[in-house]
Amino acid sequence: MPTDSNPTSISALRLWGGRVMSFLPALLLLVDAVMKFVKPPQVVEGTIALGFPESSITGMGIALLVSVIFYLIPATSVIGAILLTGYLGGAVVTHVRAGHGAFEITFPVIFGMILWGGLVLREKRLEVILPWRRT
Repeated sequence: MPTDSNPTSISALRLWGGRVMSFLPALLLLVDAVMKFVKPPQVVEGTIALGFPESSITGMGIALLVSVIFYLIPATSVIGAILLTGYLGGAVVTHVRAGHGAFEITFPVIFGMILWGGLVLREKRLEVILPWRRT
């Protein structure tokens, strides 16, 4: 691996891989946020079935939309990832409480890992806080 005088520089392939890996789940979360504002019957019914009142849907949509926007802006992407981790953690807890299966419980965890993976690929400075090291 070549060394670089700029510790924050990354290859174009890694940068674009991180962008794609970040954009796809962010796009799905943006669609989810928009659906919380549109409130089609499936969203309302699903939210109520999970134990939330209909009045909470807009607030969840605002929280999700703001978090995704922060995630997509390079200067605030880490804050956005932290906020989305909290949002997805709430999804995990909700599905555990509802007694759902392994897929519904693990999907938000995997989704969060993809979001963070994309961010780490885009932002070399985050390698410092990862629990593994290269030899």
